[in-house]
Amino acid sequence: MQTKDLVALAEEFGNPLYVYDAEKIESQYKRLTNAFSKVEKLRVNYAMKALSTVSVLKLLKNLGSGLDTVSIQEVQLGLHAGFTPDKIIFTPNGVSFEEIEAVAALGVQINIDNLSFLEHFGTKHPTIPVCIRINPHVMAGGNENISVGHIDSKFGISIYQIPHVLRIVENTKMHINGIHMHTGSDILDIEVFLYAAEILFDTAKQFKNLDFLDFGSGFKVPYKKDDIETNIEELGKKLTKRFLAFEKEYGRELTLAFEPGKFLVSEAGYFLAKVNVVKQTTSTVFAGIDSGFNHLIRPMFYGSQHTIENISNPKGKERFYTVVGYICETDTFANNRRIAEIHEGDILCFRNAGAYCFSMASNYNSRLKPAEVLWKNGKGHLIRARETFEDLLQNQIMVDL
Repeated sequence: MQTKDLVALAEEFGNPLYVYDAEKIESQYKRLTNAFSKVEKLRVNYAMKALSTVSVLKLLKNLGSGLDTVSIQEVQLGLHAGFTPDKIIFTPNGVSFEEIEAVAALGVQINIDNLSFLEHFGTKHPTIPVCIRINPHVMAGGNENISVGHIDSKFGISIYQIPHVLRIVENTKMHINGIHMHTGSDILDIEVFLYAAEILFDTAKQFKNLDFLDFGSGFKVPYKKDDIETNIEELGKKLTKRFLAFEKEYGRELTLAFEPGKFLVSEAGYFLAKVNVVKQTTSTVFAGIDSGFNHLIRPMFYGSQHTIENISNPKGKERFYTVVGYICETDTFANNRRIAEIHEGDILCFRNAGAYCFSMASNYNSRLKPAEVLWKNGKGHLIRARETFEDLLQNQIMVDL
């Protein structure tokens, strides 16, 4: 997308506004599938927690993607978007046993990550295939908030508990059809990922009737100029070679699965917000926008950095600004960032706003959630209407006490 397109969309649909470039999503999907083109049975399950808007789900479905879901509501959204149950995997954490049963009843592949539920489910439903999520005890990225494969993580069954798993399988006669791992987001070193993959292969050897191996995702995308990103092509070459060798060793053809979220949609997303006020203090120039962490919480929650551009004055002289929101809390998007000179009324664009941005939005301070637009074939298509005051009241019941 070009800057002029974003400016036009802000004028047409108002702001704050989320914009997603369909062409970028498509190119990222093809980049991943091309990297593993030598694998006969490859399955990409989009991790829809990254961005769950139905039109985006439908776009990915048309590309051939499956879905990775973490709640029954995500499963229902996937079905609503047209995915068939066999194209969805349910990988929850800390949900009730009843929710797992309800999802299994829909015909969706379930993925269990604790011993107690594994035994309970195997006892009650021994004929329903189950995938097991293991914790390989491998730290993928440098941020403990987004690394979920380390030893203190709440996710997965420890590899040291595999003897317990095997005992449960033997006692219940349940069918384990898949082994899954997810080390976390922002994988910096593919050798670490490949090391974790060896743990997955070693675990898989102990189960004789597997259909698939799910290697998770966590592929890093660049958030700024010259930023490090996961070399998908190199990973594809090395992991494909190892996977094909394992298939021969295992004695049957297997599906290689991934569950990318950020990799597919992060770079496709743009968040547009208007500057309400430029405020000079004794030490700082603040650019206050008509948004806050109610719309984009990642910088405050993860300390993540989003490139911010003044698309109203892209060639202006750069100055240092601290970009803040209108929430009655500390909601700083960027400290002392070099941005083209900002005036009140200008539109700022936050890049890499496709993943974990709108999906984590809230109505804090009783603010309304923004609209979403999908840019496809040179045109903006409204895929979520801007909330209204009536939406805030929809489920509230006023009682006189």
